Amino acid sequence: MINYQTHTMKSLSFKKAKSQIASAFIAGAAFFTGYGENAFDFNWGADLRIRQEIMDNVPGNPGDPYAVMPAVRSKNKNHIRIRPRFWFEIANENFRLYTRLANEVREHLVENGTKRKKRAYNFPDEIFVDNLFLEGKDLQSPWLRDIGIASLDFKFGRQDLYGKDGSTLGLQRIMGEGTPLDGSRSFFADMAWTTLNLKNDDTIDLFAIYCSGRNELRWGDRKSTGRPLNPLNMADTDMDEWGGGIIYSGHIVDEVLPFKVYSIFKRSESYETLTKVPRKMPAKEVTTFGLLLTPEISETWGMEAEFAKQFGRLLSGNRQAGGYMGHLELKYRPQKLKEYNTTFSLASTYYSGDKHRTGDSDNDTSWDPMWARHTQESELLVYGSLYGNCYWSNMIYSKLKLTMSFGKHHAFYAYTGPMFTAVQDNLGHTDRSGHSMYKGMLSAARYDFPIRIAPDGAFGIDKIEIFGHIVGEVFNPGDYFETGKPSYFLRFEIQIKF
Repeated sequence: MINYQTHTMKSLSFKKAKSQIASAFIAGAAFFTGYGENAFDFNWGADLRIRQEIMDNVPGNPGDPYAVMPAVRSKNKNHIRIRPRFWFEIANENFRLYTRLANEVREHLVENGTKRKKRAYNFPDEIFVDNLFLEGKDLQSPWLRDIGIASLDFKFGRQDLYGKDGSTLGLQRIMGEGTPLDGSRSFFADMAWTTLNLKNDDTIDLFAIYCSGRNELRWGDRKSTGRPLNPLNMADTDMDEWGGGIIYSGHIVDEVLPFKVYSIFKRSESYETLTKVPRKMPAKEVTTFGLLLTPEISETWGMEAEFAKQFGRLLSGNRQAGGYMGHLELKYRPQKLKEYNTTFSLASTYYSGDKHRTGDSDNDTSWDPMWARHTQESELLVYGSLYGNCYWSNMIYSKLKLTMSFGKHHAFYAYTGPMFTAVQDNLGHTDRSGHSMYKGMLSAARYDFPIRIAPDGAFGIDKIEIFGHIVGEVFNPGDYFETGKPSYFLRFEIQIKF
């Protein structure tokens, strides 16, 4: 990040523009008090991410052709992804106007059966608005204090649902991705988000969200125009999603038992599959009620427990929708390894499935991942999901995990465990082992390492940081899939931050 303080600015035109923006901020904050004296600074920065991804033998896709990923996913894949991003902001202590522009191009090192001119993300591809929001922090008012609100935060505009610490709303299995079909190129959603900080240190998050099937805030060639972002499958047309919710975060017995209780609504609009026999898919409405508990039993032991129930409907006939989700995790932090932030955990996650997934007029009892269609459990299996791209559903996954942290950009994790279906949905390979529900054994490991860390107080070119990671996964398929060949995923990444 390069930071130019207000008093170093020599451009009169910039000073005038900055003054106008500051005046707009102050006018918009008229409800609050004490924010007009802080000077606004202009900051900018950039990062460059280069990664190579290799995968092979992704589990095949038997079953209903309307509910699965294309078979091409099972072929060998080896490509390099290059993503530059540039960001700019005008900010003071309480307000920030932030924008980020991004681009990603990909170079395929193995032919995948698609002609180069028809592939996505060819150079130069498109420049798109990745973030564009106005943020307010720690805003106070006598009117708010009178009703028990110590301060208010807000963020309005295009913003990420997922960051370096996971879900920005603190719900890893509910909120994490607004544009699932472009992978990790972007995680944005158009959202209005307000946090009410109560006097007892509890918080209430209120948000309204809209995820368009297309990104209109872009500049590029005609090959990248109209790229779908939200479809369940690569062969589907775009699908808009919108909704909102409330999250109450509190604690019981001081900070021993933190919890979140939430209610979140989502509507997925109707769309049409582009398969050989096109199929009109109805709109779907789902409301999720959930409770997340993160008790700290001692310095050594902790837990995480979450349960959620969904209620909804498919807007085609008298059809109900809604599933269940459960997560239980026991954490052990040995004191002898405390300096490395070491945690051993045993976790199990359950997502309900649908026994009649292929029926045209049946209810939908599978878990809807809401806005969490990202790499929750695996970088590899998002391509082998039978319910849709990154559509975590009909799954029971239990794993033993180790995490360690050695410093900034320096960490390690590894986990392994068996995976089963929650119900026999007849999408798996039905002629092997009597409709097996065993999906297979999934194991993964990742090592993050620093190459250059900026010293404290660095300025200008000295603020450059370079770091990277290596992640690998192996999946040994069970009889649920039509192949017994082990699947693998390998990624090497280098990132440079200015």
